[in-house]
Amino acid sequence: MKTHALQFAAPAWLWFTALALALVGALFRISANARRRQIAQFVDPARRDELLASHSKTMRVVKNTLLFISLLLIGIALARPQWGETEERVDRKGDDVVFLMDTSKSMLATDVTPSRLERAKMAVLDFVHRHAGGRVGLVAFAGDAFLQCPLTLDYDAFEESIRDLDTDSVLVPGTDIASALFSGSRAFDKAERRKILVLVTDGEDLERVGIEAAKKLAKDGVVVFTVGVGTPGGAQIQMQGRSGEMEPLRDEKGQPVTSRLDEATLRMIAETTGGTYRRMETISGGLADVASALKDPQSRPAAVFRKRLGIDRYRWPLAVAIFLLVAESLLRTRRRKTAQTA
Repeated sequence: MKTHALQFAAPAWLWFTALALALVGALFRISANARRRQIAQFVDPARRDELLASHSKTMRVVKNTLLFISLLLIGIALARPQWGETEERVDRKGDDVVFLMDTSKSMLATDVTPSRLERAKMAVLDFVHRHAGGRVGLVAFAGDAFLQCPLTLDYDAFEESIRDLDTDSVLVPGTDIASALFSGSRAFDKAERRKILVLVTDGEDLERVGIEAAKKLAKDGVVVFTVGVGTPGGAQIQMQGRSGEMEPLRDEKGQPVTSRLDEATLRMIAETTGGTYRRMETISGGLADVASALKDPQSRPAAVFRKRLGIDRYRWPLAVAIFLLVAESLLRTRRRKTAQTA
């Protein structure tokens, strides 16, 4: 076990705690002012000190302070403070899969909701949560391609890579499917028995060399499953303009650009490599064939992944908070009779 600095697994609770403490402090002040106004209305000022002699202002401050600190500690406990590390053994069984995600501007089209890119990201995350067994990797591509997440058994790291994808992930404009296919194939070990690529795109291969690339990869045993995102009818590509409002993307002639799903290209790429093509009509439907392929009984044996996890220490602040709440409930704001007679 390796120690490391204090960190919080759910830091958002710290902001909620700060807001709650500010509200509680305001309530304390409002309550104190209301009590003073009520006393002023019903009690003669000359007799006010006599009537309040049994009330201890010090104990009131102590009780409020204990309550305030208790709420602070409960908020810290909810934020799950961690220090120290432990390792968790994770056994995986299944073939490796590399996802090729189109991040070109055409993936902003909204012929599927909320957009082609967001629908694709949700589908891949759903697949990994439900069906993945082996390692998963990620290639982002537009006019160029690069390996954004190498093959890994750390699904949390893969999920973070998927969520970070946007149309600025690849600076080179365009859609180069061939570059994506070659980048994905290089992510596998040379001795890999099965090499499965999942191409998630609208199929607009602007370089027109995706099918030729698929033929070359088929000779190396690479199987490509293609998933079409969008509709054949297509939609205009909407982008945020300088004014902050959404406006259509325009071509060199100033005409709005309409992007359409190219199913013929995607079907040809898949059939060339022994894979299948499906349109992503539902979140899970587009990747159903991939899930079936991974159920092959000849899938690779179990692999071991050791995941480092922070050690939760929320019990300490929670225990102190409970102790302070009990102590606060036992304290009284009235002085003892002996103190009054004194």
